[in-house]
Amino acid sequence: MKRTMTSLIGAAAALAAVTGIAAVAAPGGTPKTPGGAARLPVQRSALLCPPPTSSDVGETTYTAFVPQGAAAGADTKKGTAKLLPAGTVKDAGAGAGAGGGKKKGGRSKAADTGRTTVPPADTTPVVPLRQAGKPVTTTTDRADAPALVGAADGTLAPGWTVQQTTTVAAGAGRGLLGLSCPTPDTTFWFPGVSTAPDRQDYVHLTNPDTTPAVVDLELHGKDGSLGGSAGEDITVPPHTTVPVLLSTLTTRPATNATLHVLAREGRVGAAVQATDNKLGSDWLPPAADPAPSVVLPGIPKDATSVRLVALAPGGDDADLKVQLATPTGLITPAGLETLHLKSGMTTAVDLKDVTKGEAGSLVLTPTDPGAKAPVAAALRVTRGKGGNQEMAFIPATRPVEKRATAADNGAKGSTLSLAAPEKGKDAKVKVTASAGSAGGTPVTKTYTVKGGTTLDIDPPRPQGLKGGYALTVEPEPGSGPVYAARMLARPQGGVPAFTVQPLPDDRGSVVVPTAGQDLSLLTD
Repeated sequence: MKRTMTSLIGAAAALAAVTGIAAVAAPGGTPKTPGGAARLPVQRSALLCPPPTSSDVGETTYTAFVPQGAAAGADTKKGTAKLLPAGTVKDAGAGAGAGGGKKKGGRSKAADTGRTTVPPADTTPVVPLRQAGKPVTTTTDRADAPALVGAADGTLAPGWTVQQTTTVAAGAGRGLLGLSCPTPDTTFWFPGVSTAPDRQDYVHLTNPDTTPAVVDLELHGKDGSLGGSAGEDITVPPHTTVPVLLSTLTTRPATNATLHVLAREGRVGAAVQATDNKLGSDWLPPAADPAPSVVLPGIPKDATSVRLVALAPGGDDADLKVQLATPTGLITPAGLETLHLKSGMTTAVDLKDVTKGEAGSLVLTPTDPGAKAPVAAALRVTRGKGGNQEMAFIPATRPVEKRATAADNGAKGSTLSLAAPEKGKDAKVKVTASAGSAGGTPVTKTYTVKGGTTLDIDPPRPQGLKGGYALTVEPEPGSGPVYAARMLARPQGGVPAFTVQPLPDDRGSVVVPTAGQDLSLLTD
Protein backbone atom coordinates (compact mmCIF):
# COMPACT_ATOMS: atom_id res chain seq x y z
CA MET A 1 0.00 0.00 0.00
CA LYS A 2 1.29 3.43 -0.82
CA ARG A 3 0.59 6.88 0.52
CA THR A 4 1.46 9.93 -1.50
CA MET A 5 3.21 13.00 -0.13
CA THR A 6 0.52 15.09 -1.82
CA SER A 7 -2.20 13.58 0.37
CA LEU A 8 -0.15 14.21 3.51
CA ILE A 9 0.46 17.84 2.59
CA GLY A 10 -3.20 18.30 1.69
CA ALA A 11 -4.35 16.88 5.02
CA ALA A 12 -2.00 19.13 6.94
CA ALA A 13 -3.09 22.18 4.98
CA ALA A 14 -6.76 21.37 5.57
CA LEU A 15 -6.17 20.98 9.29
CA ALA A 16 -4.35 24.29 9.53
CA ALA A 17 -7.05 26.07 7.56
CA VAL A 18 -9.82 24.79 9.81
CA THR A 19 -8.28 24.84 13.27
CA GLY A 20 -5.06 26.78 13.25
CA ILE A 21 -1.86 25.01 14.32
CA ALA A 22 -2.37 22.37 17.00
CA ALA A 23 0.19 21.51 19.66
CA VAL A 24 1.81 18.08 19.37
CA ALA A 25 1.89 15.79 22.38
CA ALA A 26 3.27 12.33 23.07
CA PRO A 27 0.66 9.55 22.90
CA GLY A 28 -1.51 9.73 25.97
CA GLY A 29 0.06 13.00 27.04
CA THR A 30 -1.43 16.44 27.44
CA PRO A 31 -0.47 19.04 24.81
CA LYS A 32 1.61 21.86 26.19
CA THR A 33 1.05 25.43 25.14
CA PRO A 34 4.35 26.77 23.80
CA GLY A 35 5.52 30.22 24.75
CA GLY A 36 3.96 33.00 22.72
CA ALA A 37 0.90 30.88 21.85
CA ALA A 38 -2.72 30.87 22.95
CA ARG A 39 -5.27 28.05 23.25
CA LEU A 40 -8.40 29.04 21.34
CA PRO A 41 -11.67 27.28 20.42
CA VAL A 42 -11.80 25.65 17.00
CA GLN A 43 -13.82 27.53 14.40
CA ARG A 44 -15.13 24.54 12.45
CA SER A 45 -15.89 20.87 13.21
CA ALA A 46 -17.00 18.00 10.98
CA LEU A 47 -18.87 14.79 11.90
CA LEU A 48 -20.16 11.80 9.92
CA CYS A 49 -22.81 9.29 11.00
CA PRO A 50 -22.99 5.99 9.05
CA PRO A 51 -26.31 4.42 7.97
CA PRO A 52 -27.76 3.14 11.28
CA THR A 53 -29.46 -0.13 10.26
CA SER A 54 -31.19 -1.96 7.43
CA SER A 55 -33.62 -3.67 9.82
CA ASP A 56 -37.36 -3.20 9.42
CA VAL A 57 -37.69 -3.38 13.22
CA GLY A 58 -34.98 -0.84 14.06
CA GLU A 59 -35.39 2.62 15.55
CA THR A 60 -32.61 5.20 15.71
CA THR A 61 -32.28 8.30 17.85
CA TYR A 62 -29.82 11.06 16.93
CA THR A 63 -28.78 13.46 19.71
CA ALA A 64 -26.70 16.57 19.00
CA PHE A 65 -25.06 18.67 21.72
CA VAL A 66 -22.48 21.39 22.33
CA PRO A 67 -21.31 22.07 25.93
CA GLN A 68 -22.22 25.42 27.44
CA GLY A 69 -19.26 27.79 27.42
CA ALA A 70 -17.18 25.61 25.09
CA ALA A 71 -16.60 28.59 22.77
CA ALA A 72 -15.43 31.01 25.44
CA GLY A 73 -12.84 33.26 23.83
CA ALA A 74 -14.03 32.64 20.26
CA ASP A 75 -13.96 35.57 17.84
CA THR A 76 -17.41 34.96 16.40
CA LYS A 77 -20.74 35.47 18.17
CA LYS A 78 -22.83 33.07 16.08
CA GLY A 79 -22.66 29.48 14.96
CA THR A 80 -24.44 26.71 13.07
CA ALA A 81 -24.37 22.93 13.48
CA LYS A 82 -26.27 20.49 11.28
CA LEU A 83 -26.07 17.17 9.48
CA LEU A 84 -27.38 16.44 5.99
CA PRO A 85 -28.29 13.09 4.36
CA ALA A 86 -25.55 11.61 2.18
CA GLY A 87 -25.74 9.46 -0.90
CA THR A 88 -25.15 5.70 -0.75
CA VAL A 89 -23.18 3.45 -3.09
CA LYS A 90 -25.04 0.18 -3.57
CA ASP A 91 -24.13 -3.07 -5.30
CA ALA A 92 -26.00 -4.00 -8.47
CA GLY A 93 -24.29 -7.29 -9.17
CA ALA A 94 -22.20 -10.10 -7.72
CA GLY A 95 -18.64 -9.45 -6.72
CA ALA A 96 -19.16 -5.79 -5.92
CA GLY A 97 -18.51 -6.03 -2.21
CA ALA A 98 -14.95 -4.78 -2.40
CA GLY A 99 -15.86 -1.21 -3.31
CA GLY A 100 -15.74 1.10 -6.29
CA GLY A 101 -12.08 1.87 -6.73
CA LYS A 102 -10.01 2.10 -9.91
CA LYS A 103 -8.38 -0.79 -11.67
CA LYS A 104 -5.12 -0.54 -13.55
CA GLY A 105 -5.61 1.41 -16.73
CA GLY A 106 -7.96 3.91 -15.11
CA ARG A 107 -11.19 1.91 -15.39
CA SER A 108 -13.14 1.89 -12.15
CA LYS A 109 -14.45 -1.21 -10.42
CA ALA A 110 -17.83 0.49 -10.40
CA ALA A 111 -17.99 0.18 -14.17
CA ASP A 112 -17.38 -3.57 -13.99
CA THR A 113 -19.73 -4.46 -11.13
CA GLY A 114 -22.69 -2.20 -11.81
CA ARG A 115 -22.34 -0.26 -8.56
CA THR A 116 -24.59 2.79 -8.50
CA THR A 117 -24.67 5.90 -6.37
CA VAL A 118 -28.08 6.55 -4.85
CA PRO A 119 -28.57 10.24 -4.00
CA PRO A 120 -30.23 11.20 -0.70
CA ALA A 121 -34.02 11.18 -0.73
CA ASP A 122 -34.09 14.69 0.71
CA THR A 123 -31.72 17.33 2.03
CA THR A 124 -33.55 18.29 5.19
CA PRO A 125 -31.05 19.03 8.01
CA VAL A 126 -30.99 16.45 10.82
CA VAL A 127 -30.68 17.54 14.48
CA PRO A 128 -29.71 21.15 13.71
CA LEU A 129 -28.45 22.99 16.80
CA ARG A 130 -29.18 26.62 17.54
CA GLN A 131 -27.76 26.98 21.04
CA ALA A 132 -25.17 25.42 23.30
CA GLY A 133 -26.01 23.62 26.53
CA LYS A 134 -29.26 21.92 25.42
CA PRO A 135 -29.43 18.68 23.40
CA VAL A 136 -31.55 18.32 20.28
CA THR A 137 -32.95 14.90 19.32
CA THR A 138 -34.76 13.26 16.43
CA THR A 139 -35.87 9.67 15.79
CA THR A 140 -36.31 7.56 12.68
CA ASP A 141 -37.50 4.00 12.05
CA ARG A 142 -36.53 3.98 8.36
CA ALA A 143 -34.74 0.83 7.24
CA ASP A 144 -33.11 2.90 4.49
CA ALA A 145 -31.99 5.79 6.71
CA PRO A 146 -28.92 7.31 5.00
CA ALA A 147 -25.53 8.27 6.28
CA LEU A 148 -25.24 11.85 7.52
CA VAL A 149 -22.48 14.36 6.85
CA GLY A 150 -22.22 17.81 8.33
CA ALA A 151 -20.30 20.56 10.01
CA ALA A 152 -20.52 23.06 12.83
CA ASP A 153 -18.93 26.49 12.84
CA GLY A 154 -18.54 29.52 15.05
CA THR A 155 -19.66 29.17 18.66
CA LEU A 156 -21.18 25.72 17.99
CA ALA A 157 -17.99 24.16 16.61
CA PRO A 158 -16.05 23.46 19.86
CA GLY A 159 -17.22 20.22 21.43
CA TRP A 160 -19.96 19.45 18.88
CA THR A 161 -21.07 15.85 19.53
CA VAL A 162 -23.70 13.66 17.85
CA GLN A 163 -24.73 10.30 19.32
CA GLN A 164 -26.42 7.70 17.11
CA THR A 165 -28.31 5.05 19.15
CA THR A 166 -30.25 2.25 17.45
CA THR A 167 -32.54 -0.37 18.96
CA VAL A 168 -33.18 -3.48 16.85
CA ALA A 169 -35.96 -5.58 18.34
CA ALA A 170 -35.42 -8.88 16.54
CA GLY A 171 -33.33 -10.76 14.00
CA ALA A 172 -29.61 -11.49 13.77
CA GLY A 173 -28.78 -7.85 14.40
CA ARG A 174 -30.98 -7.49 17.48
CA GLY A 175 -29.71 -5.43 20.37
CA LEU A 176 -28.57 -1.93 21.17
CA LEU A 177 -26.10 -0.21 18.82
CA GLY A 178 -24.44 3.03 19.87
CA LEU A 179 -21.91 5.29 18.17
CA SER A 180 -20.53 8.72 18.80
CA CYS A 181 -20.38 9.88 15.19
CA PRO A 182 -16.69 10.07 14.16
CA THR A 183 -14.74 12.93 12.66
CA PRO A 184 -13.19 12.56 9.19
CA ASP A 185 -9.52 11.57 9.04
CA THR A 186 -7.00 9.81 6.81
CA THR A 187 -6.24 6.71 8.91
CA PHE A 188 -8.18 4.45 11.29
CA TRP A 189 -7.42 1.23 13.20
CA PHE A 190 -10.08 -1.36 14.10
CA PRO A 191 -8.76 -4.26 16.21
CA GLY A 192 -11.53 -6.78 16.85
CA VAL A 193 -13.09 -7.15 13.40
CA SER A 194 -13.94 -10.60 12.06
CA THR A 195 -14.33 -12.26 8.66
CA ALA A 196 -15.53 -15.57 10.14
CA PRO A 197 -18.82 -17.13 8.93
CA ASP A 198 -20.63 -16.33 12.20
CA ARG A 199 -19.94 -12.59 11.86
CA GLN A 200 -20.93 -10.04 9.24
CA ASP A 201 -18.75 -6.95 9.64
CA TYR A 202 -19.25 -3.95 7.37
CA VAL A 203 -16.95 -0.95 7.37
CA HIS A 204 -18.83 2.19 6.34
CA LEU A 205 -16.65 4.77 4.55
CA THR A 206 -18.19 8.24 4.30
CA ASN A 207 -16.72 11.14 2.32
CA PRO A 208 -17.67 14.62 3.63
CA ASP A 209 -15.93 16.58 0.90
CA THR A 210 -16.66 17.74 -2.64
CA THR A 211 -13.93 15.64 -4.27
CA PRO A 212 -13.62 11.81 -4.34
CA ALA A 213 -11.58 10.00 -1.68
CA VAL A 214 -9.44 6.95 -2.46
CA VAL A 215 -9.11 4.41 0.34
CA ASP A 216 -7.10 1.24 0.99
CA LEU A 217 -8.32 -1.44 3.40
CA GLU A 218 -5.75 -3.75 5.00
CA LEU A 219 -6.65 -6.79 7.13
CA HIS A 220 -4.20 -8.38 9.59
CA GLY A 221 -4.85 -11.82 11.09
CA LYS A 222 -2.91 -13.99 13.53
CA ASP A 223 -0.31 -14.81 10.89
CA GLY A 224 0.01 -11.33 9.41
CA SER A 225 -1.58 -9.74 6.36
CA LEU A 226 -4.66 -11.52 5.05
CA GLY A 227 -3.56 -10.44 1.58
CA GLY A 228 -5.52 -9.83 -1.57
CA SER A 229 -6.01 -6.69 -3.64
CA ALA A 230 -9.79 -6.40 -3.19
CA GLY A 231 -9.37 -3.66 -0.59
CA GLU A 232 -7.14 -1.42 -2.71
CA ASP A 233 -8.12 1.81 -4.44
CA ILE A 234 -11.72 2.05 -3.22
CA THR A 235 -13.25 5.27 -4.50
CA VAL A 236 -15.70 7.02 -2.18
CA PRO A 237 -17.65 9.65 -4.15
CA PRO A 238 -18.25 13.11 -2.65
CA HIS A 239 -20.92 13.33 0.07
CA THR A 240 -21.46 9.58 -0.17
CA THR A 241 -21.01 6.46 1.94
CA VAL A 242 -19.62 3.13 0.72
CA PRO A 243 -20.31 -0.01 2.79
CA VAL A 244 -17.76 -2.82 2.44
CA LEU A 245 -18.35 -6.36 3.76
CA LEU A 246 -14.98 -7.33 5.21
CA SER A 247 -15.31 -11.04 4.40
CA THR A 248 -15.22 -10.14 0.69
CA LEU A 249 -11.68 -8.80 1.06
CA THR A 250 -10.02 -12.15 1.83
CA THR A 251 -10.35 -15.85 1.13
CA ARG A 252 -8.98 -16.70 4.60
CA PRO A 253 -11.64 -16.35 7.31
CA ALA A 254 -10.32 -14.86 10.54
CA THR A 255 -12.22 -14.80 13.83
CA ASN A 256 -9.96 -12.09 15.26
CA ALA A 257 -8.45 -9.54 12.91
CA THR A 258 -7.42 -5.91 12.69
CA LEU A 259 -8.61 -3.55 9.96
CA HIS A 260 -6.51 -0.57 8.86
CA VAL A 261 -8.34 2.09 6.86
CA LEU A 262 -6.01 4.41 4.94
CA ALA A 263 -7.26 7.30 2.80
CA ARG A 264 -4.54 8.01 0.22
CA GLU A 265 -6.54 10.82 -1.37
CA GLY A 266 -8.99 12.97 0.55
CA ARG A 267 -10.41 11.95 3.91
CA VAL A 268 -13.27 9.82 5.20
CA GLY A 269 -15.17 8.90 8.32
CA ALA A 270 -15.05 5.20 9.19
CA ALA A 271 -16.91 2.88 11.56
CA VAL A 272 -17.48 -0.89 11.61
CA GLN A 273 -20.92 -2.41 12.17
CA ALA A 274 -20.47 -5.95 13.53
CA THR A 275 -23.29 -8.51 13.61
CA ASP A 276 -22.83 -11.85 15.37
CA ASN A 277 -25.22 -14.77 14.82
CA LYS A 278 -25.53 -15.31 18.59
CA LEU A 279 -24.36 -12.11 20.29
CA GLY A 280 -26.36 -9.44 18.46
CA SER A 281 -24.75 -6.38 16.93
CA ASP A 282 -23.01 -3.12 17.77
CA TRP A 283 -20.66 -0.52 16.35
CA LEU A 284 -16.91 -0.94 16.67
CA PRO A 285 -15.49 2.61 16.75
CA PRO A 286 -11.91 3.29 15.64
CA ALA A 287 -9.26 2.82 18.30
CA ALA A 288 -6.97 5.60 19.40
CA ASP A 289 -3.87 6.06 17.27
CA PRO A 290 -1.34 3.29 18.06
CA ALA A 291 0.87 4.16 21.04
CA PRO A 292 3.29 2.30 23.36
CA SER A 293 0.77 2.44 26.24
CA VAL A 294 -2.99 2.16 25.82
CA VAL A 295 -6.01 2.28 28.14
CA LEU A 296 -9.37 0.63 27.50
CA PRO A 297 -11.85 2.07 30.04
CA GLY A 298 -15.35 1.02 31.07
CA ILE A 299 -15.54 -2.79 31.28
CA PRO A 300 -18.95 -3.49 32.88
CA LYS A 301 -18.82 -5.10 36.31
CA ASP A 302 -21.19 -7.87 35.18
CA ALA A 303 -19.26 -8.75 32.00
CA THR A 304 -19.43 -12.51 31.47
CA SER A 305 -16.74 -12.57 28.79
CA VAL A 306 -13.99 -10.15 27.71
CA ARG A 307 -11.75 -10.67 24.69
CA LEU A 308 -8.67 -8.51 24.03
CA VAL A 309 -7.57 -8.07 20.41
CA ALA A 310 -4.30 -6.22 19.79
CA LEU A 311 -1.78 -5.49 17.06
CA ALA A 312 1.71 -3.99 16.94
CA PRO A 313 1.51 -2.26 13.52
CA GLY A 314 5.07 -0.97 13.41
CA GLY A 315 8.27 -2.79 12.50
CA ASP A 316 8.98 -4.00 16.05
CA ASP A 317 7.36 -6.56 18.33
CA ALA A 318 5.73 -5.27 21.52
CA ASP A 319 5.99 -6.78 25.00
CA LEU A 320 3.29 -5.49 27.31
CA LYS A 321 2.45 -5.61 30.98
CA VAL A 322 -1.27 -6.33 31.40
CA GLN A 323 -3.11 -4.78 34.33
CA LEU A 324 -6.70 -4.18 35.33
CA ALA A 325 -7.54 -0.92 37.11
CA THR A 326 -10.22 -1.99 39.61
CA PRO A 327 -12.08 0.13 42.21
CA THR A 328 -9.35 -0.70 44.74
CA GLY A 329 -6.19 -0.63 42.63
CA LEU A 330 -4.18 -2.20 39.81
CA ILE A 331 -4.16 -5.99 39.60
CA THR A 332 -2.72 -8.50 37.15
CA PRO A 333 -5.28 -10.82 35.53
CA ALA A 334 -4.63 -14.43 36.52
CA GLY A 335 -2.33 -16.15 34.03
CA LEU A 336 -1.71 -13.03 31.94
CA GLU A 337 1.11 -11.03 33.49
CA THR A 338 2.56 -10.09 30.11
CA LEU A 339 1.54 -10.18 26.45
CA HIS A 340 3.84 -10.54 23.44
CA LEU A 341 2.67 -9.02 20.14
CA LYS A 342 4.49 -9.96 16.95
CA SER A 343 4.81 -7.12 14.49
CA GLY A 344 1.93 -7.05 12.01
CA MET A 345 0.15 -10.04 13.56
CA THR A 346 -3.15 -9.78 15.43
CA THR A 347 -3.21 -11.42 18.87
CA ALA A 348 -6.41 -12.31 20.71
CA VAL A 349 -6.68 -13.27 24.38
CA ASP A 350 -9.84 -14.41 26.17
CA LEU A 351 -9.91 -12.75 29.59
CA LYS A 352 -13.22 -14.44 30.48
CA ASP A 353 -15.01 -12.74 33.42
CA VAL A 354 -11.93 -10.71 34.30
CA THR A 355 -13.79 -8.04 36.30
CA LYS A 356 -15.21 -10.57 38.82
CA GLY A 357 -18.20 -8.38 39.60
CA GLU A 358 -16.28 -5.10 39.86
CA ALA A 359 -15.88 -2.26 37.38
CA GLY A 360 -12.57 -2.25 35.54
CA SER A 361 -10.37 -0.71 32.85
CA LEU A 362 -7.60 -2.56 31.03
CA VAL A 363 -4.15 -0.91 31.08
CA LEU A 364 -1.39 -2.06 28.69
CA THR A 365 2.12 -0.67 29.20
CA PRO A 366 5.56 -1.73 27.86
CA THR A 367 7.42 -4.21 30.06
CA ASP A 368 10.51 -2.15 29.20
CA PRO A 369 9.72 1.49 30.08
CA GLY A 370 11.97 2.62 27.22
CA ALA A 371 10.21 0.57 24.54
CA LYS A 372 8.43 2.59 21.84
CA ALA A 373 6.63 -0.06 19.74
CA PRO A 374 3.09 1.30 19.09
CA VAL A 375 0.03 -0.81 19.86
CA ALA A 376 -3.61 -0.73 18.67
CA ALA A 377 -6.13 -2.57 20.85
CA ALA A 378 -9.84 -3.15 21.50
CA LEU A 379 -12.07 -5.33 23.66
CA ARG A 380 -15.15 -7.32 22.78
CA VAL A 381 -17.30 -7.44 25.90
CA THR A 382 -20.27 -9.77 26.47
CA ARG A 383 -23.06 -9.56 29.04
CA GLY A 384 -25.69 -12.21 29.74
CA LYS A 385 -25.69 -15.99 29.41
CA GLY A 386 -26.86 -18.68 27.02
CA GLY A 387 -29.22 -17.42 24.35
CA ASN A 388 -29.61 -14.06 26.11
CA GLN A 389 -26.17 -12.60 25.42
CA GLU A 390 -25.28 -9.23 23.95
CA MET A 391 -21.91 -7.86 22.82
CA ALA A 392 -20.30 -4.43 22.70
CA PHE A 393 -16.83 -3.09 21.92
CA ILE A 394 -14.39 -0.94 23.87
CA PRO A 395 -11.48 0.40 21.79
CA ALA A 396 -8.39 2.00 23.29
CA THR A 397 -9.11 5.68 23.70
CA ARG A 398 -7.33 8.99 24.24
CA PRO A 399 -7.24 10.64 27.69
CA VAL A 400 -9.63 13.47 28.50
CA GLU A 401 -7.31 16.47 28.38
CA LYS A 402 -9.77 19.36 28.48
CA ARG A 403 -13.30 18.03 27.94
CA ALA A 404 -15.30 15.06 26.62
CA THR A 405 -19.04 14.56 26.12
CA ALA A 406 -21.50 11.66 26.00
CA ALA A 407 -24.94 12.50 24.60
CA ASP A 408 -28.24 10.56 24.71
CA ASN A 409 -28.58 9.80 28.42
CA GLY A 410 -31.97 9.23 30.01
CA ALA A 411 -33.46 9.06 33.49
CA LYS A 412 -31.91 5.60 33.91
CA GLY A 413 -29.64 3.17 32.12
CA SER A 414 -26.39 5.20 31.98
CA THR A 415 -23.13 4.33 33.77
CA LEU A 416 -20.11 6.63 33.61
CA SER A 417 -16.70 4.99 34.04
CA LEU A 418 -13.66 7.09 35.02
CA ALA A 419 -10.18 5.53 35.04
CA ALA A 420 -7.01 7.05 36.53
CA PRO A 421 -4.47 4.46 35.29
CA GLU A 422 -1.28 5.85 36.86
CA LYS A 423 -0.67 4.80 40.45
CA GLY A 424 -0.08 7.81 42.71
CA LYS A 425 -1.69 10.26 40.27
CA ASP A 426 -5.26 10.88 41.40
CA ALA A 427 -7.73 12.38 38.96
CA LYS A 428 -10.19 15.07 40.00
CA VAL A 429 -13.03 15.35 37.51
CA LYS A 430 -15.98 17.70 37.10
CA VAL A 431 -19.04 16.01 35.58
CA THR A 432 -21.89 18.19 34.30
CA ALA A 433 -25.35 16.94 33.42
CA SER A 434 -26.76 19.32 30.82
CA ALA A 435 -30.28 20.63 30.58
CA GLY A 436 -32.72 18.07 29.19
CA SER A 437 -33.81 18.18 25.57
CA ALA A 438 -37.37 18.97 26.75
CA GLY A 439 -36.59 20.68 30.05
CA GLY A 440 -34.48 20.54 33.20
CA THR A 441 -31.73 22.43 35.03
CA PRO A 442 -28.04 21.46 34.69
CA VAL A 443 -26.29 19.81 37.64
CA THR A 444 -22.53 19.56 38.28
CA LYS A 445 -20.68 17.19 40.61
CA THR A 446 -16.96 16.62 41.22
CA TYR A 447 -15.39 13.19 41.67
CA THR A 448 -11.94 12.07 42.79
CA VAL A 449 -10.53 8.90 41.22
CA LYS A 450 -7.58 7.43 43.10
CA GLY A 451 -4.55 6.76 40.92
CA GLY A 452 -4.52 3.19 39.63
CA THR A 453 -8.28 2.68 39.98
CA THR A 454 -11.55 2.79 38.06
CA LEU A 455 -14.63 4.54 39.42
CA ASP A 456 -18.07 3.61 38.06
CA ILE A 457 -20.77 6.14 38.90
CA ASP A 458 -24.48 6.56 38.43
CA PRO A 459 -24.07 9.94 36.73
CA PRO A 460 -25.78 13.14 37.88
CA ARG A 461 -29.10 14.03 36.28
CA PRO A 462 -30.58 17.45 35.59
CA GLN A 463 -33.12 18.72 38.08
CA GLY A 464 -36.62 18.35 36.63
CA LEU A 465 -35.32 16.29 33.71
CA LYS A 466 -37.52 16.01 30.65
CA GLY A 467 -36.19 14.19 27.59
CA GLY A 468 -32.56 13.19 27.17
CA TYR A 469 -29.42 14.95 28.36
CA ALA A 470 -25.64 15.04 27.85
CA LEU A 471 -22.77 14.38 30.25
CA THR A 472 -19.63 16.51 30.02
CA VAL A 473 -16.40 15.37 31.70
CA GLU A 474 -13.69 17.93 32.53
CA PRO A 475 -10.50 17.24 34.51
CA GLU A 476 -9.78 19.88 37.16
CA PRO A 477 -6.45 21.78 37.07
CA GLY A 478 -3.67 19.60 38.45
CA SER A 479 -5.59 16.37 37.89
CA GLY A 480 -3.78 13.20 36.97
CA PRO A 481 -4.53 11.52 33.63
CA VAL A 482 -8.13 10.33 33.28
CA TYR A 483 -9.89 8.16 30.71
CA ALA A 484 -13.66 7.83 30.40
CA ALA A 485 -16.42 5.70 28.89
CA ARG A 486 -20.20 5.65 29.09
CA MET A 487 -22.37 2.52 29.03
CA LEU A 488 -26.02 2.61 27.96
CA ALA A 489 -28.11 -0.37 29.16
CA ARG A 490 -31.59 -0.84 27.70
CA PRO A 491 -32.73 -4.45 28.27
CA GLN A 492 -34.84 -6.18 25.63
CA GLY A 493 -36.83 -8.86 27.43
CA GLY A 494 -34.23 -11.29 28.77
CA VAL A 495 -31.39 -9.82 26.70
CA PRO A 496 -29.16 -7.33 28.60
CA ALA A 497 -28.83 -5.04 25.56
CA PHE A 498 -26.05 -2.49 26.02
CA THR A 499 -23.48 -0.38 24.23
CA VAL A 500 -20.30 1.39 25.37
CA GLN A 501 -18.94 4.66 24.01
CA PRO A 502 -15.40 5.79 24.90
CA LEU A 503 -15.10 9.49 25.71
CA PRO A 504 -11.88 10.80 24.14
CA ASP A 505 -10.99 14.46 24.42
CA ASP A 506 -13.19 16.45 22.03
CA ARG A 507 -10.27 18.54 20.77
CA GLY A 508 -12.48 21.59 20.87
CA SER A 509 -9.52 23.92 21.23
CA VAL A 510 -6.14 24.25 19.56
CA VAL A 511 -2.92 26.10 20.24
CA VAL A 512 -2.46 29.04 17.87
CA PRO A 513 0.90 30.87 17.79
CA THR A 514 0.82 34.57 18.56
CA ALA A 515 2.25 36.73 15.75
CA GLY A 516 5.64 38.09 16.69
CA GLN A 517 5.43 40.97 14.25
CA ASP A 518 2.56 42.81 12.56
CA LEU A 519 3.12 42.30 8.83
CA SER A 520 -0.12 43.88 7.68
CA LEU A 521 1.53 47.17 6.67
CA LEU A 522 4.47 45.64 4.79
CA THR A 523 4.49 45.94 1.00
CA ASP A 524 6.67 44.59 -1.78
